[in-house]
Order: sequence, then structure tokens, then C-alpha cells
Amino acid sequence: MSSESRETKSPGAESPGSQSPGSPSPDPKASTPTIPAWHYPLPPLLPGRLVKRYKRFLADIELETGELITAHCPNTGPMTGISAVDSRVMVSRSDNPKRKLAYTWELVEVHDTQPTWVGVNTALPNRVVRAALEARLWPELADYQTLRSEVVYGCDRKSRIDFMLTGADGIPTYIEVKSTTWAKGDRALFPDTVTTRGQKHLRELMGLEAEAKAVMLYFINRGDCQVFSPGDEADPEYGDLLRQAAAAGVTILPYQFHLTPDGLTYQGKIPVDLSRSVP
Repeated sequence: MSSESRETKSPGAESPGSQSPGSPSPDPKASTPTIPAWHYPLPPLLPGRLVKRYKRFLADIELETGELITAHCPNTGPMTGISAVDSRVMVSRSDNPKRKLAYTWELVEVHDTQPTWVGVNTALPNRVVRAALEARLWPELADYQTLRSEVVYGCDRKSRIDFMLTGADGIPTYIEVKSTTWAKGDRALFPDTVTTRGQKHLRELMGLEAEAKAVMLYFINRGDCQVFSPGDEADPEYGDLLRQAAAAGVTILPYQFHLTPDGLTYQGKIPVDLSRSVP
């Protein structure tokens, strides 16, 4: 195992009455829900309005108090459709004196079909996915004995998979996670720009040994979408590769989350539409 990878053994049962972040939320009114009520809490957030985003990693934000701050923008992409000036935003604050910027931009509100909070922090989805895997939230990804992250793989051994599950039979499941924030109407789209890195990940998944299982997990970072499709308009080559990957047996899992300033609640898996007639 790579010295930099993280491994988790199959977790045991929690003590009665205990509930850790990312654990199922009890619902006394629910009898036999089809989707588990699962919530991942966020730290306390402060409301504000976006003044401008610039230099990719910086955002000027006016807090509700009237204070103007510069926050770290933890998103390297173009943030298509989710960075309009004057949008409502939420930021977290760190007391770490070593940080250059105390504030981090976490959420933005959009109005594509309805007022919807969208996740900005691209570091968050992997933390949420790990918690969900440890909680065995998804039956299709629950049958494992060990869970490792950032595992070296690929034909040139220069790539790292987000997560690797290994079952009792020793067969690995490789999981690549992509945060999905771009939408047109009620359709979630990935990517929102040309991504040579994303293209490489798809090629690596298709090149795995025959017995291995490959999964593309699209973390739908907003709760207002009904279907997932490749963002052909932004990166047609990625769309072609995704269709090839699906035909080659790579499993596509678009898992959707509803976001609020309190946290993320899992909503379920939405359908995949790989047709080329998507508007």
C-alpha cells in the first residue's frame, strides 16, 4: 500500500444513541423510506453577497454585517453559472493564525429553476463521499472490507484514484469522484470546461485489469437537478470518452445532495442520459 494512502478497516457498529457527522439522521415519521435520511453537517457559516471572484482563488464578499472581506475560493474551475455578482453566498471562518485568508467561500445560491444552494468548495465532496462509504450509505458500494484513498494506479503509475474498495474476494473497486455544479434547467452537466485531467481519469478507468470494478461517481453538488449528462458543449471529447467508458463497463453513479447552510442531505441517485441530443 502506498505510504500516502489512507486505509479504513470495515467499521464496527456504533454505540446506541451515538451519532457521528455523516451518520443517518433518525426520522420517527418514516416507516420504510426508499432513500436513507443521511446528513453531513457543515461548520457555522456566515451569510454575504458576492462582490467579485478573481485570480481563480480569491473572492471579495460583503458580509451581512456590511464588512467587506476577501475569502479563499477553493475551486479551480470556471464555476460556470455559479459565480454571478451579487449572488447570496455563505463563508466559513478559520481561527488558524497561519492562514493567509481567514474566510473560505463554501456555498452560493443560484436561481436556475428555483432558489438552490450549490457547493463551491471542491475539497468537500471527497470528505462527504468518504463518510458515506464508511456509513455504507450506497448498497452498490457497501460490500467491502477495506477502504483506501489516494491510491496510486494507472498504466504509468502516475495517477491516484480517489477511493479503492476491496471485498472479501480481493477484487478492487476503483472510484473516481467529480464535483458537479453546472446545470442547464434541471440537467446536471460535467464538465463545465475542457478537462484533460478528467479525460485521463476515464482512460485510466477503462484500462484497469479485467476483474477490477470501475466507478465514476458524480457528486451532484446541488439539489435541483433531475438527470445527469456529460457536458458536451464544454468538452465534447470528455463526453465521447464517458460514453466509451459506459460501454466498456464503467459504472456511472450520479449521487445528488441537497445543500443548506446547515449541511448536505443525500437525495438519491438521479438518471443518466448519454444521448447526444441533449440541448
